Amino acid sequence: METLVRLPESAPPTTLAEVIAALRKEFLSPRHEAKAWGDWIYLECYDTVISILSNNGLSNSATIEHGEGEEDGEPIDSILRAFGRLGWRGVDADGEYPLV
Repeated sequence: METLVRLPESAPPTTLAEVIAALRKEFLSPRHEAKAWGDWIYLECYDTVISILSNNGLSNSATIEHGEGEEDGEPIDSILRAFGRLGWRGVDADGEYPLV
């Protein structure tokens, strides 16, 4: 399962450092890895990963790829709170929705 999140078009992009800091405020232990095919944020003790689209360290969209058995509860709730606090919104077939 995946959850798409993004900033509203009118909002300035968020730095990867801000995303990492927001995740840490939720008591998660994120680790950023830049790969040739994109940026990834791994969370210690979880299988859920975040694929984050970034350009020169700035981001406005990400995909949360849920680990097996991690579709509900932790760490998804904490991840969504972290992104919501930064002004990001969830995206599904019905459009955007608030994360907090």
